Amino acid sequence: MVSSDIDSAFVEFDHVQKSYDGETLVVKNLNLSMAKGEFLTMLGPSGSGKTTCLMMLAGFETATHGDIRLGGVSINNISPHKRGIGMVFQNYALFPHMTVAENLSFPLDVRRMPKAEREEKVMRALDMVQMGEFGGRRPAQLSGGQQQRIALARALVFEAELVLMDEPLGALDKQLREHMQFEIKHIVDGLGITVVYVTHDQTEALTMSDRVAVFNDGVIQQIAAPDELYERPRNSFVAQFIGENNTLTGSVTKIEEGAAEVTLDDGEVIDTVPVNVSAVGDRTRVSIRPERVEFDLSRLPPGAHTVNAEVMEFIYMGDTFRTRLRVAGNDEFIAKTRNAPGQNRLRPGAKLKIGWHPQDCRALDA
Repeated sequence: MVSSDIDSAFVEFDHVQKSYDGETLVVKNLNLSMAKGEFLTMLGPSGSGKTTCLMMLAGFETATHGDIRLGGVSINNISPHKRGIGMVFQNYALFPHMTVAENLSFPLDVRRMPKAEREEKVMRALDMVQMGEFGGRRPAQLSGGQQQRIALARALVFEAELVLMDEPLGALDKQLREHMQFEIKHIVDGLGITVVYVTHDQTEALTMSDRVAVFNDGVIQQIAAPDELYERPRNSFVAQFIGENNTLTGSVTKIEEGAAEVTLDDGEVIDTVPVNVSAVGDRTRVSIRPERVEFDLSRLPPGAHTVNAEVMEFIYMGDTFRTRLRVAGNDEFIAKTRNAPGQNRLRPGAKLKIGWHPQDCRALDA
């Protein structure tokens, strides 16, 4: 992963706030630094502040308070076209009356670049996205994926060191979207450019990013590498927002460094890793990922607690089986198991014991 030490920060938000009405803060005291060459995704639900942060970085919105720096230089009072930042939008923002080559040449024309140099840069950018033969076509003659490639090439054509992408794949169908995730990641990795990417799609964020900043209510809830976010969420919001997650409510009945015992509301007792609990009696929501639920109790460590479960629904999904269970009063508890030879297909109404490794179970905020 790219280093993100403050000493090597390329993009910095320093105590940045944003309010549109002078009262309500859409972005609350944001502190964030990115290294050069990093791919950072801002992820969160609608209204969480992620797009506002992107627009402040682009210069289309102005911070109410704080400083935004690029390469150590404050850009608060620099107009958008002078920041040298490439932008890729969901709707591509291509000019329909221009050819592909003319679309790419436009930002170079604005910079009064000589014609020969413009043409060379346009061809180089088209080759980067494997669209070198399409310079004479108009946007309407291209597929959605091809238009997205052209929008990316236009952001790269003046060799911007920083590219901002706002939901760039939102208009594509699922299969093409997944393909373009890898295409974009491959292109930006090869060029070594820095990317700030905004999406509400968790899979997209986990697939493409060096780090993900999870936003909610104008605040970064957690910023970390994708595997850390998924495996070690810091609070209930992150656990629920990133991937599929089971929660069970209860109270802490024993706690020591690195381990806590939780008595669930139905009386079941489980072992957990304490994250947002600190004392006996604390209320908690316990988090367990569906793929970490074990039906084969022999795979659990000695002494691990197990719980009673009842099968509510069994769904065949091709490569996996998805079992909906009733556990500790929760009828929406999900277990995912790999479709392997000899795997039992559970029938609704069946009662059984299930469990999980204590390290996969986290006691979060209530």
